[in-house]
Amino acid sequence: MQHISMLKGHPLGWLATVVALLLALTSCVDEEEYADTVEGNFEALWRIIDEHYCFFAEKQVDWDAVHATYARSVRGDLSRNQLFEVLTNMLSELRDGHVNLYSTFDVGRYWSWHENYPRNFSDSLIDRYLGTDYKIASALRYKTLDDNIGYVRYSSFASEIGEGNLDAVLMDLAPCRALIIDVRDNGGGLLTMAELLASRFTDEKLLVGYMRHKSGKGHDDFSGMEAQHLKPSKGMRWHKPVFVLTNRQVFSAANEFVKYMKCCPRVTIVGDQTGGGAGLPFTSELPNGWTVRFSACPMYDRDGRSTEDGIAPDVPAALTSADFARGRDTIIETARALVP
Repeated sequence: MQHISMLKGHPLGWLATVVALLLALTSCVDEEEYADTVEGNFEALWRIIDEHYCFFAEKQVDWDAVHATYARSVRGDLSRNQLFEVLTNMLSELRDGHVNLYSTFDVGRYWSWHENYPRNFSDSLIDRYLGTDYKIASALRYKTLDDNIGYVRYSSFASEIGEGNLDAVLMDLAPCRALIIDVRDNGGGLLTMAELLASRFTDEKLLVGYMRHKSGKGHDDFSGMEAQHLKPSKGMRWHKPVFVLTNRQVFSAANEFVKYMKCCPRVTIVGDQTGGGAGLPFTSELPNGWTVRFSACPMYDRDGRSTEDGIAPDVPAALTSADFARGRDTIIETARALVP
């Protein structure tokens, strides 16, 4: 059985839910059956990706050629671990950090989407800025810096926050002349959390991007563009300058957050390009029980450009070794220098 991972409260949730149900029904009736053998699991995985993955054009991958290459490595005497390695290597041809193979003993993943770039983040530097007197509101750590600029660290959208948390944080930081939101190294999580936070920085409904869904088994079979809108929160909203700090490990739902924030007034993105990972995840199961997760619904910015490969900052900045030696975070300091 296959399904699209949906999140309650997403602006296009109703449409994607309908599509997911249709896909589930079709998979139960029309999906080709494969035996739980080395060859069967290989063919099942290749077919699932072939019919449902959404970024073949962006990745410029000849999936038929990939099949021909890896089929030569598939033999009936492969061990469990050997088969897992072959399948993981095949999936890595997609060069997509959203593609994962899950078993009881390992997770196949592709991490080169961020490993080949400077990290531009240091936990020890963040600890230096926060000190020991910072405040905690659920998954948010926050503090007023000595130049009266508010600093908020949100490390993972997999950790939930509530409206009450945001009201408390913004009320406490209200005297500050600007706000820094640090989402570097945020690998994503819940889209609802990205929307919840971004909704505090607009007073009107904003067009923030578009989404498409797979409409057939062909690589280019997609629905039309469906608009994504960000609605203003009913809680306390921020009307002063905001600086969002990014690096290459900003991924998935965190990438969407940056996309939303680029549409909000008085917001500047500072740091490195984000990592991307814009597709809505889809999961399916192999005959042996292993699960594959990958992108099946591509997302775009408000100008219709794919955000799969990341979002460029408004002000590029990189962590320098000289600043690091002095205990300074170059990207934080770049944002502070931009405050009017």
